[in-house]
Amino acid sequence: MRCIQVVNVRWFNATAWYAMFLSRLLIGAGHHVLVLGLPGTLSAKKGGEWGLPMRLMGLNTSTPWGIAALYAELKKLVREFRPDVVNCHRGEAFLLWGLLRKELGTFGLVRTRGDQRLPKANPVNRWLHNQASDAIITTNSPMTRHFRNVFGVPEHRLHEILGGVDTSVFHPDAAARARVRAELGYADTDFVVGLLGRFDRVKGQRELIEAVSRLRLAGAARLRLLLLGFDSATPEATVRGWIAEHGIEDISGITGKRPDIAACLNALDLGVVASLWSETIARAALEIMATGVPLIGTDVGVMPDLLEPAALFPAGDVQAMALRIREAMTDPGLVRTLREGQHRRMADLSERDFLARTLAVYEDLR
Repeated sequence: MRCIQVVNVRWFNATAWYAMFLSRLLIGAGHHVLVLGLPGTLSAKKGGEWGLPMRLMGLNTSTPWGIAALYAELKKLVREFRPDVVNCHRGEAFLLWGLLRKELGTFGLVRTRGDQRLPKANPVNRWLHNQASDAIITTNSPMTRHFRNVFGVPEHRLHEILGGVDTSVFHPDAAARARVRAELGYADTDFVVGLLGRFDRVKGQRELIEAVSRLRLAGAARLRLLLLGFDSATPEATVRGWIAEHGIEDISGITGKRPDIAACLNALDLGVVASLWSETIARAALEIMATGVPLIGTDVGVMPDLLEPAALFPAGDVQAMALRIREAMTDPGLVRTLREGQHRRMADLSERDFLARTLAVYEDLR
């Protein structure tokens, strides 16, 4: 199969990861893939590092002459590459792809929606999603319900694919756990709570720091905090300031960028997704779950699709987060329940499942 993945994302965020990981899986399965990206962006740089066949174009242009030139460039590309499927992962340029689909009729058009904001059901969006595109892929149940109930997209054209995780990298690893815990100075009796994510307000590092501080003041002497992250919208110095402000410098660590993130995840006793919003594609959650580490998280985005109710708490509620952490520290039965639930949920969230479910959508369009 020949397919174009349109990844006009500036940052290497969850949307870009979803599209590029899928591209890598498709290539590995013998399909011909071309990834369209934006020049001078972090996502395009990552695509190059991954060895993906990239074509960089001004896909987000907004001037009338720029749009006209882009349409001509895309039409030429379609005639040269002859894709069976074009999969758009962002809204910019989607209108042009919809017009090309109607004009040429030579490829199937798929729109993957992993957005934080639900799309408005205006006439243009209704035409794009109900008539111009051949299939809609959603990455979480709130988005699926929105397209079903508000847009009226029929079931046979609406597909929920949460993504997948590379289980050859992310899996339980006792040796890696022992190595990293020894490196970081953790005792066997320490209870290490960790959050994986870039330093950004949305990720909830500050709320987790406050929750750990409350538990420490309440006598949780074994508790340790590990933040697996690095400078982003929030500088590391700011995060360290929060840690100092809450008086937990002696039990807190920051990994920075490391090549062995899977090993670091194995070193945890409990993972936390503390995001205040978003998480419409939960890469970090899937990677933690794949290592077999029990996970708790806020009730935003895709998280209720992944976790049992006993693992969820309201976004921004520090006290509820602290309660969930304390329960995990003191109730082995709860931890066992969380692990069992995650194991069941991960049964169809491997990289193989991600590829197979997406290919099933593509094949229906040929």
